Amino acid sequence: MPEPRGEGSPYPKADLTLRGLARACDFALAFFLVRLGREHELGILLAALYLLAADGLMHGQSFGKRIFGIRAMVVPRRVPVGWRESFVRNSPFALVALFATVPLLWIPLFAVGVPVLGYEIFRVVRDPLGIRLGDVLADTQVVDGKVVSRIEVTVVPDPNN
Repeated sequence: MPEPRGEGSPYPKADLTLRGLARACDFALAFFLVRLGREHELGILLAALYLLAADGLMHGQSFGKRIFGIRAMVVPRRVPVGWRESFVRNSPFALVALFATVPLLWIPLFAVGVPVLGYEIFRVVRDPLGIRLGDVLADTQVVDGKVVSRIEVTVVPDPNN
């Protein structure tokens, strides 16, 4: 597994309260999608898809991140997160959300999902840059949107997107 970058990020750690509130908004929207599509079992799929793709929707901002003024950035290229990075960095949360919606999977949810979420939270709080497991996998970082607007962003085309 890749190690988080200790040095080399041009961005400071984003405010943890804003990150938590943004994530809560995104989970609330996902829960709403589950309830909306409950009759057709489509809601679970929509919620998981939203949780996976959320950061790629609005140039590195999910709806929660947009509300609270934070953004996910691809650090090496200094560009907002795209679809691929969003799917990679949010996969732990989407997996736990899928487990939570299937009654027979409650035991694996607690056996695997809760420790994964706990580790993600631990990493965000303890890491000097707020890098969690999903960020390590996607080489991303959540930053304050005002900080990004002050740094000139050089757009380098991503050959994978």
